[in-house]
Amino acid sequence: MTPGLQEALAALRAGRAAEAEQRLQQLVASGPAAATTWLALAFARVNLDQAEAALAAVDQALALEPRNIRALLFKADHLDRMGQPRVALGFYQAALRVAAGMPQVPADVARGMERAQEVCDRWAAEYEDYLLEAMETAGFTRREQPRFAESLDIACGKVPVQLQQPTRYYFPGLPQRAFYERGEFAWAAGLEAHTAAIRAELLGLMAGPELFEPYLESDPARPRLNDSRNFDSMDWSACYLWREGTLVEEVASRCPRTMAALAAVPLCIIPGQMPSVLFSSLAPGARIEPHHGAVNSRLICHLPLLVPQNCGELRVGNDSRPWREGELLVFDDSVEHEAWNQSNETRVVLLFDIWRPELTADERYWVSTMLQAVKGYEAS
Repeated sequence: MTPGLQEALAALRAGRAAEAEQRLQQLVASGPAAATTWLALAFARVNLDQAEAALAAVDQALALEPRNIRALLFKADHLDRMGQPRVALGFYQAALRVAAGMPQVPADVARGMERAQEVCDRWAAEYEDYLLEAMETAGFTRREQPRFAESLDIACGKVPVQLQQPTRYYFPGLPQRAFYERGEFAWAAGLEAHTAAIRAELLGLMAGPELFEPYLESDPARPRLNDSRNFDSMDWSACYLWREGTLVEEVASRCPRTMAALAAVPLCIIPGQMPSVLFSSLAPGARIEPHHGAVNSRLICHLPLLVPQNCGELRVGNDSRPWREGELLVFDDSVEHEAWNQSNETRVVLLFDIWRPELTADERYWVSTMLQAVKGYEAS
């Protein structure tokens, strides 16, 4: 910091705005000046009620340093005082974006950031009210237009954009859909018709020796970066008929009607990896934390078998749906999802994976071939 700038700032802090403005004007007139000099000049001019001249000075500062958070806040506050609140909003928002990328906000800026957040929150609420009123006046109802309703929630900042984020393999170009409807699958009604028989076989398994095990199990051969509380816990447990592409004879042999009902289902078959077919149990009060599935080339299906009253819901992306016994739920688990059982009884579904219907036979073949090659490499 040059001596001339130090003297100007000292005058400004002492309340001698005219002296500070004169010194700063001399500095910027003598040659190229830094953004801090122009910003100090803007402050001096504000104290002298020179609104337009102050705006010109801060614009010079931002031309030199577009991400100068103090200059952004100054311009936002100044525009607000000048009766231009909507223009000011853009600079408050910009200051918040810059602050989000800073490891630590300077102490002298913190109060200004709180003010920026308050202004942005107020405008967001007013914008949402205005937008919803306009849509409702035009005849919009949320229930009849669920996809557009989600787009409004995203536009208003109420929910995030939810996209496929598989942890292992991504197939491009597939629709970004959280849930699929039962009626889209010709085989769904036939499977649902066997709900009672499948439930009876489930109850038979539950009445005998313990066949359920934790769905998430620790493996000392693999790093565990997932901190889910369900690891090695029976809160979320599974009894497998197929496990990673291998038939579990002990269980499958005791569930012949379940296996027969699944014969018409396009299970995602990849030797040594898929399908997985299991009775998935969620204990009373248990919760499955938000997570993403491994691949987006399949869909996950739930056939609800035991669903207590007020059980809870399955959330996929920005959509949540309850389980209803005998009514299939089909969803893309590569989208963030979670589930909870808030009842005092156990919830059990038949869970299985199917191929994405949008994949051609050739694409399914190559996906299967590639994933088997990956598995072979990992095992070598």
